[in-house]
Amino acid sequence: MIYLLTQWINSIYNPPGFDVFKFLTFRSAAAAISAMFISFIIGPRIIQLLRNLQMQEQDKSELQAHGLHMTKAGTPTMGGLIVLTALLIPTILWADLTNMFVVMILFVTAALGALGFMDDYLKVIKKRKGGLPGRYKMLGQFLVGAILATVIMFYPESFGEGFELVKTATTMPFTKNFNPDLGVIFYPIFVIFVLTATSNAVNLTDGLDGLAIGTVSIAALTLAALAYITGNANFSEYLNIMYLEGSGELTIFTAALVGAGLGFLWYNSHPAQVFMGDTGSLALGGALGCLAILIKKEFLIPILGGVFFAEALSVMAQVSYFKYTKKKYGEGKRLFKIAPIHHHFEKSGIHETKIVMRFYIVAIILAILVLTTFKVR
Repeated sequence: MIYLLTQWINSIYNPPGFDVFKFLTFRSAAAAISAMFISFIIGPRIIQLLRNLQMQEQDKSELQAHGLHMTKAGTPTMGGLIVLTALLIPTILWADLTNMFVVMILFVTAALGALGFMDDYLKVIKKRKGGLPGRYKMLGQFLVGAILATVIMFYPESFGEGFELVKTATTMPFTKNFNPDLGVIFYPIFVIFVLTATSNAVNLTDGLDGLAIGTVSIAALTLAALAYITGNANFSEYLNIMYLEGSGELTIFTAALVGAGLGFLWYNSHPAQVFMGDTGSLALGGALGCLAILIKKEFLIPILGGVFFAEALSVMAQVSYFKYTKKKYGEGKRLFKIAPIHHHFEKSGIHETKIVMRFYIVAIILAILVLTTFKVR
């Protein structure tokens, strides 16, 4: 809104200094600062509102049976409202709202945030232990992914010149000039899978104070660099990667995500004053997946989001191994003391804050590895 307004003012009156609003770097910095400012302003108010409405974390019998998180019941949840407000408002203010890349990332984030809100509402307010049934949650993620894939495949011209030529293509890390086209049959399946996987993986990571929001912010900062390079003709040519006109506007969203993440971490760091809940984790996980899809870097997500996928794989391995041993031996056995894997380390006696910091270190190493893929080819 501010961008479009300043463009209109500049076209008519051409006041001195207004050209600065055209620069992505300026608007990205403004979005990040705005996001942090909004987080600091609304954070205490939303936390108090959640307390007043008794939107609090419920007792988790499985964790408490393992002697974990005995004191966390009663902490306000649905704090994802802080993150989403601080993320969406600066993006709307500083990004070009006529840009389809921006429109789609806003849609995916808001839609999955609404899905997560519904899940939290059923768990916290309606006291339904499982929240939104898994099949309905998967259906919601499927529909959001299907809409994203449909827009990309059938309205590619809305994304910018040349996008139609690569609409169903992707890029492979550690390779040059290899952009496989998945075709109209496999591409929508691929988009739905990436979006659902990243959304659920971040959701599973949200189990320790500051863990999910910190690792998401690290990934978002990396994606900010990738989006900026992908949308810059000179940089993309120099690094020999796919150039997508207009995709640079996603830098503003990612900058706002980093700012909102840091602002929320102020309240979510140990001991947490508020938890993100599915309202935030589903939306932010889906946003990371959508960003990778829009800039055609989907195969970098398993590397960049290595922490998230380790968490998801630990759950799948735990469940699969338990079912296998129960069927074969009549008694289910566990690979880990408890899953996801961050709880395994916690149960092993490592303090929560040390686990979180070590996961941050791993996330930073993976982010650096992703950035090196553009030269190690």
